Amino acid sequence: MFAKWLRENNVAAGLLAVIRIWLGYNWMTAGWGKLTGEGFDASGYLKNAVANPVKGPDGNMVYGWYVNFLESFAIPNVELFNFIVPLGEFLVGLGLILGTLTTAAMFFGLVMNFSFFLAGTVSHNPTDIFFGFIILAAGYNAGKYGLDRWVVPFIRKTIFKRGEDVTRNAA
Repeated sequence: MFAKWLRENNVAAGLLAVIRIWLGYNWMTAGWGKLTGEGFDASGYLKNAVANPVKGPDGNMVYGWYVNFLESFAIPNVELFNFIVPLGEFLVGLGLILGTLTTAAMFFGLVMNFSFFLAGTVSHNPTDIFFGFIILAAGYNAGKYGLDRWVVPFIRKTIFKRGEDVTRNAA
């Protein structure tokens, strides 16, 4: 019942727009600060996440697989992360503020939130994850009062309609 309301109701769409714009502003300003600042360097953050992994009550590392990922991929490719983190934060924020490809933007925002969380950063991540899942669960309705009102039907009409025509012609 709540899911149906979240996905179809106009009042829910309005509330989702407020949450979406608030989250988007936070994402966009974080990304913009890194893009326009004196240079963003994730190497210290990544090395600290490896040196101080998240540990359980028994003192054992909880996310050993994530620490391995950081050691074997993220740190050796830190320049890639120095580029994609600020740009990703900015684009997630822009997508949420404008209500363009809202569910995709929120999905990638959640991927980043969980990455920060797995590295041991709590900060505002739980709040962002909570509201992010609400937006993701709402689907199209979260961007209804945004550019998704025109973008999603256009994508459905141009991309998916062509796929149907190709399938029919092949048969």
